[in-house]
Amino acid sequence: MRRRMNLAGIPLDFILFALTLLGVALFHHHTLAVALTGLAVITLYKLGFGDFSGTAGLRGLVELLSHEWVTLANLLGLLLGFALLADHFEQSRLPELLPALLPDDWKGGFCLLLLVFVMSSFLDNIAAAMIGGTMAAVLYNKRVHIGFLAAIVAASNAGGAGSVVGDTTTTMMWIAGVPAMQVLEAYVASVVAILIFGVIAARQQHAFQPIMKDAVVGARLESARLTIVVAILLSAIGANVYFNLTSAAVLDHWPVIGIAVWAAIAVTAAWRRPKWSLLPEAMRASVFLLSLVLCAAMMPVRALPAASWQTAFGLGFVSAVFDNIPLTALALRQGGYDWGFLAYAVGFGGSMIWFGSSAGVALSGIYPQARSVGAWVKGGWHVALAYVIGFMVLLAVLGWKPDLSHARQLAAPAEAANVQGEKK
Repeated sequence: MRRRMNLAGIPLDFILFALTLLGVALFHHHTLAVALTGLAVITLYKLGFGDFSGTAGLRGLVELLSHEWVTLANLLGLLLGFALLADHFEQSRLPELLPALLPDDWKGGFCLLLLVFVMSSFLDNIAAAMIGGTMAAVLYNKRVHIGFLAAIVAASNAGGAGSVVGDTTTTMMWIAGVPAMQVLEAYVASVVAILIFGVIAARQQHAFQPIMKDAVVGARLESARLTIVVAILLSAIGANVYFNLTSAAVLDHWPVIGIAVWAAIAVTAAWRRPKWSLLPEAMRASVFLLSLVLCAAMMPVRALPAASWQTAFGLGFVSAVFDNIPLTALALRQGGYDWGFLAYAVGFGGSMIWFGSSAGVALSGIYPQARSVGAWVKGGWHVALAYVIGFMVLLAVLGWKPDLSHARQLAAPAEAANVQGEKK
């Protein structure tokens, strides 16, 4: 293993990654170029002076890519597929009929966020955020406050935090042997959080652009489009649940969820043609996210601080800039966490910055104005506030109950599934 270069005691890998994230924050009109440049610089540095999880040179890079490609391929398939799904949903004209069902004041926006929250408990959070963003575009005449966009992403992440099929990180916990009921405890914090950011964001949006009071004249439900949306979603859910219950090894070696989504798109394309012209822009947003995910996977993070509620609390903020999948893998290998706390922290924490979760990156494909860290933090300040209060309520109500009995059992499957790249 090569000796890693440090600057003021900080590994140069982290400094390069931090500079990449800073560039994304400052040059939000050129995020793709910044992310790709950062990825190239970090890769070249590690090839010449560093290592990839203990393995140096080209061999280490190949080992890393051989492990990460499944995650990257699944994300690419979901991001591109759900861009087409969101258009199918909009063309179903269901969003145009919602004003007749939702309250006419700020409570209409709050109900929309609750709907996203509920959908995300059994859908992928990317799909829930995209559907929520599509509905908001119609309900608010495409004038959506950035604080409400942050709330849509937060609602999608909060809704998935307590469900083992609602988020990639909670599914990882389930695969590793964490009981679903332990993850379910995260909803104590998630419900508190959405009551805080949901009300504030709905009032923000109402002041910025009130909700449409009546359904669009002449709007009729396009049942074929809606059926296609359901078929795509069921394909993703079915593949995830089936392979989790039968053979988790398949999920480790093949991007079955992304494949299932695109199989459904291909089968239904003859019935209603997708809007293929959306794919180039969706590809740009996807490549940006995948570049940051790969940068994060290259970071020399091999250990976390001792498991405690303070560590879990801090991981929520870390996940806003660091991919929550490797963070979850590290926590599973380490063991000793209260998994409900961890699920809430890594699941919801990424909502605090627009590129902190795949749901935020996907939504920015519809709303390019979201690609500003400053505007996101300024408009969506209530998300960070809700995260802190939700976490503290969870701590006060249930208390920190570390799962020490499963620490060793969880470490073994996590190692087998997530750290092949660390083998020399």
